[in-house]
Amino acid sequence: MIHSLSFDEKYQAILSKDPAFEGLFITAVKTTGIFCRPVCTARKPKPENVVFYHNPQEAILHGYRPCKVCKPMQLAEVTPDYVHQLLDELAHDPQLRIKDADLRERGIEPSLIRRWFNKHHSMTFHAYQRMLRINTAFQKISKGEAVTHTAFDTGYESLSGFNDSFSSVFGVSPTQSAGKQVIHIIRFATPLGPMYGCATEQGVCLAEFTNRRMLETEFHDLCRRLNAVILPGQNAHLDQLQSELAEYFEGKRQQFTLSLHTPGTPFQQQVWGGLQQIPYGITRSYKEQAMWLGRESAVRAVASANGMNRVAIVIPCHRVIGSDGSLTGYAGGLARKDWLLNFERNHAAGE
Repeated sequence: MIHSLSFDEKYQAILSKDPAFEGLFITAVKTTGIFCRPVCTARKPKPENVVFYHNPQEAILHGYRPCKVCKPMQLAEVTPDYVHQLLDELAHDPQLRIKDADLRERGIEPSLIRRWFNKHHSMTFHAYQRMLRINTAFQKISKGEAVTHTAFDTGYESLSGFNDSFSSVFGVSPTQSAGKQVIHIIRFATPLGPMYGCATEQGVCLAEFTNRRMLETEFHDLCRRLNAVILPGQNAHLDQLQSELAEYFEGKRQQFTLSLHTPGTPFQQQVWGGLQQIPYGITRSYKEQAMWLGRESAVRAVASANGMNRVAIVIPCHRVIGSDGSLTGYAGGLARKDWLLNFERNHAAGE
């Protein structure tokens, strides 16, 4: 039996402004006629003045209007158009150097850009640009281009400056970088909150909500296992990840066709492969999952391997529940797990 959030649980979520509840419900306030997302920073209403709805459309049908502070009709933490434009320009020309003066000429305050990149990428805009140039340089060197030519072609004014920058990121000089690889990382919006996507040239290796517990540990583990460095950048696998997840959340996709690159032990690979065989809209207990894999005596090991899954939704560990039907551990938060299961069951039933 799938758990549904109680009134008290939802009210505590809005008091704590917990981003793990993004997209799961809407808060409508009787005294103001306004509805908000769970993380809204506006003053919190008294419980007796609150009505919770499943989505903005339901709140609108009951006569409420969207909050101007948290903008609940938009996806949470969507990249602003002016940032999108900057990212598109840099994607087409990683050698481009956009300085504070250039931003001011466009009518953009540099401090605004700096805060946005610090919040969402844990680095300044100028550092982000440097990482893109280093990424481009690595790709060129990996394809056999000369280090000197690559250094100047990617906008560096001296070979020594390029070598220092490259070594500070990869831990080795450009001439010693054979065997290293880059994991490209993007951030994108979903109805349940923003996610990070990571991919190598072989496939997607991570898809996680940005507030996932132990996310930094996952990043470090991926880098260690793949002898890689995580750098901002796009590739075809990440484009496909965003496209297929968008279709999933629209109720138009029940199976994923992504190429995956998920390093792990043979046992973990077996467990993750088994997760992908659980049909859309169906759940299994950990015991049933272990039995399906022919590992009846390894229920705890199977559960542990589930917890090591780095590709949320695509490898659907959210479809595994307790033997009594209760929700159990999910790194993205039990409220999200509950939403995903109800969402899939409704769409599988044709609702």
